[in-house]
Amino acid sequence: MIIVDNAIKARLKTGRPVVVGMYGIGFMGRGMLINVEHYMKVLHIAAICNRDVERAIRAFMDAGVARGEIVEVTSATAMAHALRAGKRVVTSDPALIARSALIDIVVETTGHVEYGARVTTECIENGKDIVSLNVELDATVGPLLRRKAEAAGVIFSGADGDQPGVTMNLVRHVETMGLRPLVCGNIKGLQDRYRNPTTQEAFARQWNQTPSMVASFADGTKMTAEQAIVANAVGLKVSQRGMIGREYDGHVDELVDLYDIDELRALGGIVDYVVGTRPSPGIYVLAEARDENQAFFLNLGKLGKGPLYSFYTAWHLTVLEFGISVARVALCRDVVIGNSNAPSVDVVAAAKRPLRQGETIDGIGGYMTYGVAENYEISRREHLLPMGLAEGCRLKRDVPVDQVLTYDDVEAPAGSVAHALRRQQDALFPIGGEETVSASGGRAASRRSNSSQEDERTGAL
Repeated sequence: MIIVDNAIKARLKTGRPVVVGMYGIGFMGRGMLINVEHYMKVLHIAAICNRDVERAIRAFMDAGVARGEIVEVTSATAMAHALRAGKRVVTSDPALIARSALIDIVVETTGHVEYGARVTTECIENGKDIVSLNVELDATVGPLLRRKAEAAGVIFSGADGDQPGVTMNLVRHVETMGLRPLVCGNIKGLQDRYRNPTTQEAFARQWNQTPSMVASFADGTKMTAEQAIVANAVGLKVSQRGMIGREYDGHVDELVDLYDIDELRALGGIVDYVVGTRPSPGIYVLAEARDENQAFFLNLGKLGKGPLYSFYTAWHLTVLEFGISVARVALCRDVVIGNSNAPSVDVVAAAKRPLRQGETIDGIGGYMTYGVAENYEISRREHLLPMGLAEGCRLKRDVPVDQVLTYDDVEAPAGSVAHALRRQQDALFPIGGEETVSASGGRAASRRSNSSQEDERTGAL
């Protein structure tokens, strides 16, 4: 934070704020816009792309921008003219933000995998850094997108304020002290895989959210995507399909006695979640000391005698912290979370109710599927259907409730960018000694070992 706030102060002295384009202006996007407009003058959110342009106009006005300062545009020329005149721009054409030379960085807030795949790839191709709140996309094809971003000389990063970014902040602190993280956990207040937009409608209305988004929280899909991102960033696995996911009415510090440290070491560490543990809705990292000196001073610091030690952050403040992520990427060139190593954990689709042949699967947080975590190699070997690719697939056979879906169970929608990217990612990161394919489509060296990935990740901190 000291580095980021000093970078912000230095940029403010230049009189040139970072110019930001935003995709999506739903619950999170609107909250971020208002907070940034009021309190983070280093960022200038100049353009919003949203299917409902009127909603984007209202969001700018809610943030205090006069209606006369907001211009709807449908062409690159009109957009450039408006931005040079100091106006705020709204559009329904995603290409205008991606291709604008006047936009420094973009924020993608939609949570929709197919749309996010399209706009993210176009932004990368046009040299734009991206701060993504789209954990669903990241969990599906994030490693490939980061390879593409690195090749283009730009950054594709998750965000602080969301639990994966908060977890990575803590992991980096723990690792920099020399400790070894063995559990990265998410603290939930509710987990019910069968929640849907109807069951969550009243809660969504109370908090001005969409029922499907709230359902994706309640059924665990959103949390599972978050934990997959953490696993892929840190190099962790799951100890079983769906994670352990115990309910525990106590403090997070007490979790150190509930894990088998030999199993954790054998797996190289895991991601997990707990329900009902305090403080909620935070995150936790359980780490081990590497020598007696560390163990002595951890005990002196009242963290106990080990072998696991508890570290946690009691909150994640979403829209209040998202702007910090934009500043970190734009000013410090610091990736909040994510790397381009081979993925270790996947999010696969399971049936929320009995599914029937001929049905078309609805979206995340819907009535038909929920996401569960599985180790990437198992997901690949069993041809499991990633949750991020389930929407729009047509069922070729009946699938009973709670059964995970495979590619053989469905017919994929034609022309999907997300499906094409996932095929490319799977070719880039093969299993069982398969030949790799570079992110640009050419042949490359075989998959790196876990030890070399660990060396690269540690060296990057």
